[in-house]
Amino acid sequence: MEGLGSLLLFALTFYLMMRFGCGAHMIHGHGSHAGHHAAGETSGSQKDPVCGMEVAESSGYVKMHEGRSLRFCSRKCLDKFEQSPATYLAPSGVTQ
Repeated sequence: MEGLGSLLLFALTFYLMMRFGCGAHMIHGHGSHAGHHAAGETSGSQKDPVCGMEVAESSGYVKMHEGRSLRFCSRKCLDKFEQSPATYLAPSGVTQ
């Protein structure tokens, strides 16, 4: 029974780290900014308004803001945007 308790504790710790810790950044594309296009928007991707990274349609986080869909590479960038949207948006749209 002691082995089962240790296994469950390990499994819970592993789940929490992958869901909320460093594993969440790797899953949602924030592990590295290398290898992404430096300028322009590629087909099927959007530029993260916080860090400027290109984010594919199949990854990252999406937030509707004033009728437009914005894509973020990680929860960290989404949280920064939610704290102060005006910081990351220009009057005519998303900043460069």
